[in-house]
Amino acid sequence: MRIIVCLKPVPDPKHWSRLALDPKTGTLIRGGIPSIVNPLDRKALEAALQLREKEGGEVITLSMAPPSAMPVLREGLAMGADLSIFLTDLAFAGSDALATSYIMGTAIRKLARYDLILCGDQTLDGSTSLVSAQIAEFLGIPNLMHVSAIEVQKSGVFHVRSRIEHGSMLVEMKAPLVLSVAKEINEPRYITLMNILEGEKKEIRVWSSKDLSLSEPWVGLKGSPSQMADLFIREAKRKGEILQGDPSEMTKTLADRLHRMGYC
Repeated sequence: MRIIVCLKPVPDPKHWSRLALDPKTGTLIRGGIPSIVNPLDRKALEAALQLREKEGGEVITLSMAPPSAMPVLREGLAMGADLSIFLTDLAFAGSDALATSYIMGTAIRKLARYDLILCGDQTLDGSTSLVSAQIAEFLGIPNLMHVSAIEVQKSGVFHVRSRIEHGSMLVEMKAPLVLSVAKEINEPRYITLMNILEGEKKEIRVWSSKDLSLSEPWVGLKGSPSQMADLFIREAKRKGEILQGDPSEMTKTLADRLHRMGYC
């Protein structure tokens, strides 16, 4: 079984206060801000590794980012991925969800053979939740989101549990397919020093726009139909109130407030 996992380097939340928009392009200024692997993408990779441990096969990570993100991609290899494909080119800069999905879908088509493509439900920086569905559309294969469990039933057949509003549903799907995982699917494994050293020996293949057969205009900022208008970090505010009076009355008041707020 060949599994492709989409990993996105995103700005470390610890440094979000330093994020700003380029006034000319409306894109995030990421220079000097450390990156991490998007947390839900790490869970997607963990799901892929668990499937490989049970069924055998190969796990390939696929990322699109500036060249400075290459050290971050080593984390996927340290976790256990066999190979990393790194899409990096100035032509890709500023790509929105549609352009990103098109470029990554084209790269996946170049890989030719795959059974399963895994993504996180959303990313910390964009939170559009569009990429997995759009990759599936470009490739012409099924997609399911909010996945909390994946089981292989027989060759090419998966049982997939997906979270819905008031519970979950179990779906039988045939490969190839694209799934995006929810946070409850697993807890990613701990990376040891030996894992890191092993990851350093594994291959990262770098592909630019010249390596892909990009026939549509959906590439980079100019090819992106949606663009960011503004960015702000919401200030968290708390309001405190001290209840006074008879203990029984204060208890009733507190219970009433909590009920109206939906906590009980």
